Amino acid sequence: MSQGERYAAVEAGGTKVICLVGSDPDDVVADIRIPTTTPAETLGAVIDFFAAQAGAGNGVVACGIASFGPVELRRSHPKYGHITTTPKLEWVDVDVVGPISRALGVPVGFDTDVDGAALGEGRWGAGQGLSTFVYLTVGTGIGGGAIVGGKVAHGMVHAEMGHVSVPRHPDDRYEGGCPYHGDCFEGMASGPALEARWGGSAEELRGEARARAVDMEAFYVAAGIRNIVYTLAPERVILGGGVSEMDGLPAAVRHHLVAGLGRYPGLEEHRSADFVVPAALGGMAGPSGALVLADLALRGE
Repeated sequence: MSQGERYAAVEAGGTKVICLVGSDPDDVVADIRIPTTTPAETLGAVIDFFAAQAGAGNGVVACGIASFGPVELRRSHPKYGHITTTPKLEWVDVDVVGPISRALGVPVGFDTDVDGAALGEGRWGAGQGLSTFVYLTVGTGIGGGAIVGGKVAHGMVHAEMGHVSVPRHPDDRYEGGCPYHGDCFEGMASGPALEARWGGSAEELRGEARARAVDMEAFYVAAGIRNIVYTLAPERVILGGGVSEMDGLPAAVRHHLVAGLGRYPGLEEHRSADFVVPAALGGMAGPSGALVLADLALRGE
């Protein structure tokens, strides 16, 4: 990023939207949290915030939007910049990029919230210096963003790592909570799945119940990562999201991952403490990634 340039960043989540003006995580001149209500009300509040900042002398040269999805990322598609088949019914087929682009009059970069978080961790966090890594968020849902060869991996649509298949833990009787697939990765290891199985959130569990919950959660997260390891061969997997903050989870995930890989392909790096690591930016990963998206948009990338 060029010195003195400031960007608009939007992390659009299912419950809140974080907007900020700045150039990096340590240079944020203004920020706001906006409840995610109706599209008109929410996007209107986002536009009003940036308009007020421009009036206060905090103008921007580009904007980045990291959004919950699914979203349409193909620039040639008539619905580029839209949220598509989200379970949040009011937001189905809503154009997010168009209104913000017209209001701000600057280049706009657009991607998923997890891809944005991956970009943020790559530039300022736990992915620095790596060419190929994955950011995996484990919270209300599960999603993953892959950086391959230094760039976000896109195809016909963005990756949906939370919906890969995972084996069932031999002691688990929970049927799975995904409305589409039942016992997929997200259906077995998301925050709602953990609460449904154990009768409480990770923060509420104590003693033996907590120890069992951590071990079973680690089993499923490791199973999901095993799919990622064999598909993308990342140099590192970065864990974000509220569930990932359970005490002892990263170490337990590494233990189950090594067991699941079964000495194939036999890389010592998969045993290392720096292969599965916590996110370094925490809650700033997504907004930081939106700053990167703005920078890329300004440079035409």
